[in-house]
Amino acid sequence: MADTLPSENMREQQPAENGQKKKNKTKRVAEDDDRDETFPLKASAEEDESDSESSVYSGLEDSGSDSDSEVEEEDEVQQEDDRTNDNVNKKEEYEHDSSDEEDIRNTVGNIPMEWYKDFPHIGYNLDGQKILKPIRNKDELDEFLDKMDNPDYWRTVHDKQTASDVVLSDEQVALVKRLQRGQFGDANFDEYQPSVDFFTKDVMLHPVTNRPADKRSFIPSLIEKQKVSKMVHAIKMGWIKPRRPRDDDKGRFYDLWGNEDSSQVAKHRMHLPAPKTPLPGHQESYNPPPEYLFTDEERSLWEQQDPSDRKLPFVPARYAALRQVPAFPRFIHERFERCLDLYLCPRQRKMRVNVDPEDLIPKLPKPKDLQPFPTTQSLVYRGHGGLVRSISISPSGQWLASGSDDGSVRFWEVNSSRCVKVVQVGGAVKSVSWNPNPAFCLLAVALDTLVLILMPSLADRLIIRGSEQLLAARPEAESAEVAMPAQWSGAEGEEHQQGFRVKIQHPKAIRQVAWHGKGDYLASVMPDNSSDQQVLVHQLSTRRSQNPFRRNKGLVQCVSFHPLRPYFLVATQRSVRIYNLVKQEMTKKLQANSKWISSLAIHPGGDNIICGSYDCRLSWFDLDLSTKPYKMLRHHKKAVRAVAYHRHYPLFASGSDDGTVIVCHGTVYNDLLQNPLIVPVKLLRGHAITRELGVLDVTFHPTQPWVFSSGADATIRLFT
Repeated sequence: MADTLPSENMREQQPAENGQKKKNKTKRVAEDDDRDETFPLKASAEEDESDSESSVYSGLEDSGSDSDSEVEEEDEVQQEDDRTNDNVNKKEEYEHDSSDEEDIRNTVGNIPMEWYKDFPHIGYNLDGQKILKPIRNKDELDEFLDKMDNPDYWRTVHDKQTASDVVLSDEQVALVKRLQRGQFGDANFDEYQPSVDFFTKDVMLHPVTNRPADKRSFIPSLIEKQKVSKMVHAIKMGWIKPRRPRDDDKGRFYDLWGNEDSSQVAKHRMHLPAPKTPLPGHQESYNPPPEYLFTDEERSLWEQQDPSDRKLPFVPARYAALRQVPAFPRFIHERFERCLDLYLCPRQRKMRVNVDPEDLIPKLPKPKDLQPFPTTQSLVYRGHGGLVRSISISPSGQWLASGSDDGSVRFWEVNSSRCVKVVQVGGAVKSVSWNPNPAFCLLAVALDTLVLILMPSLADRLIIRGSEQLLAARPEAESAEVAMPAQWSGAEGEEHQQGFRVKIQHPKAIRQVAWHGKGDYLASVMPDNSSDQQVLVHQLSTRRSQNPFRRNKGLVQCVSFHPLRPYFLVATQRSVRIYNLVKQEMTKKLQANSKWISSLAIHPGGDNIICGSYDCRLSWFDLDLSTKPYKMLRHHKKAVRAVAYHRHYPLFASGSDDGTVIVCHGTVYNDLLQNPLIVPVKLLRGHAITRELGVLDVTFHPTQPWVFSSGADATIRLFT
């Protein structure tokens, strides 16, 4: 107890020491409070005299009075005695203390000095007289000379509060440098010293200090009492309204399905009431009427049904009394289903966005505004005995050639649908193509491994003579020695009379033939993965054949010559490759995004291509836009067999195995910044589906907005 209970001697000495400490503390607090005021008081007369002697202010007068009374002199003597006694304690207690405001001589307090920038004085003394600023008449020249001559210029700082220049000492310069480097102000401070844990988690038996509690700890605060009394008065007068206690349980939680007419539910405008349980009927009674009871047949039928298909989840039964009714075995299951209904049912009506379906459809022009285009079936060309796989129309638009599986090539007059000539070629015709040059009258026919060049003699003498001259050319000696991939031979005798002129024997079966625009070159397609000779190019004037590709990347389906540029287009199963015949290199590869390409057509302008595929898609490519399709059309329900462009009108058509021909309006603008306009305008029907095959080929009339189609029903139809 020696640590906690002081002895009697210590009790006698404590009042004196406490009195002395209270006196010193009161004096120090008074000095600190005076410094914070706007007009701080001086500590002593000596400080006033020293300040007045060494003051830099002009016109600073002595604040003391000349006629002092004897009472004031006695008070000064008493204050001197107290100050000498306090200095003894100050040397010990405040030996290492420092104050930043010891040399502040102005009396304006801690305010921005800009407020006195335009005034000749800076603050006031105790008598209310202005303290004038020191006369500073230095100009830039004096400032420069002072900078060059004064060795302490670099450490001189202008103090705005005292309006004087202060020369920093070496210790102050070192302090500034340490602070600029982010170090501590005290050079002897150890920032890594071990910390002393004064208060630990362990409960101590004795207190840390033996200092008795202050008297203010037991006396209520007068300031707080005044504040409380003001607040009580304001509450009584109604100036301050206390907050009402908030019941969180009522506002945050409520029974959603408890009361449908409650105020909480009424706040939700789109609230849905809980689904009601169906009321019990007569069949659920313990003594139902006889007509509600099951017969043996109804009971057996009820047992055979699936539980979800039964009208009643139980079998109605009759009991003599209510007490004989057993417990319902599905009670817990039904309660669980009821909870699921309440949990899963919608609790709020959600307004669906009322969108007009017509707003989702792009704004396209009406088909009436895009006329002319074929709308009705005008003529039917009958005579073939098998599938009509290919048709082609002459450049003049007067004659139509068709090839069929019955081994014949027929020539029709377009306007009268009359068959003017039939040529038996001795095999199923896969492709026919009329020479696009109007100066020649030639037809290329592909059957098995043979390409026949026929002259139907359906033109005037000048055209027939020009065709004979083109075919009469003989190969040169050098070209004859070179081994060609195809064998050329002429027709004689009866074959010559029928119209046969040239035979080109190929190593594989031929699928398609395509002419160049000038009419001298001819390309044939032999799809075969095992061979590198899938495409051959023939020249009629020199009777030469060549294989333009060393190896083919994929199974070639169809080829076509570009109508304007020296380009050659080769369509494989997944892509279309465009080759430059002059540079002999591939310039572009188009990705069709389809599984199997079936047909290919080029726009007369040369910048757009359409591809049909067996997966019911039609792809439109814009060569100037991208290598991927600009538009994918999925209008057909079955495989697309053939596609075609019109030479003059902005029309293109596609034929499919669903027996229909879809005519679309495709406008290509001269402005490169405007995309093509594609509008389906007409669905043409007429062909009968035979052996799951419909329309096999389509082609347009060269001058009129008419379209021809050939189908598996052995007919050719003209839509105008």
